Amino acid sequence: LCDTSPPMSDWPPAEPPPPTPGPPGPGWWLASDGNYYPPQQPPPPAQYTAYAPYGAPAVQTATNGLAIASMVLGILWIYWIGSVLALVFGYIAKGQIDKSAGRQSGRGMAIAGIVLGWIGVATLVLVIAVAVLARNSSSSFDINSDPADGYCNEARFVQDPDC
Repeated sequence: LCDTSPPMSDWPPAEPPPPTPGPPGPGWWLASDGNYYPPQQPPPPAQYTAYAPYGAPAVQTATNGLAIASMVLGILWIYWIGSVLALVFGYIAKGQIDKSAGRQSGRGMAIAGIVLGWIGVATLVLVIAVAVLARNSSSSFDINSDPADGYCNEARFVQDPDC
């Protein structure tokens, strides 16, 4: 039997060397085993993909209040005052929405208010035109069936219903 193991001359084992009196350099840290360890290396740079893993930050959008008011007033018209206000609010809202760079929404409502406002104003112009024409043409329809005096008033009508 041949023993090839090294002789056991260092049994019991020797004590470990005493710890160094201070850290060997800046950033070294003392572990619980009494040894100093080098500072941790910074993590490797992150590998970025072509897309953001959580998506782009969402932009909060709010509906423009004047756009809502424009559409509501265009629907209600309120004796045509609403139609005029729908036009004013609609054009102001559309300008604000275009300048907001996506922070405000409601452009469709503003355009709907503008369209309804113009329809209301056109209806107002049409009603005024019909009223003026009816007033001018109603003077030719006087109750005058008696060509003798050319005038038939209430007293004459009571005496002669055919006047």
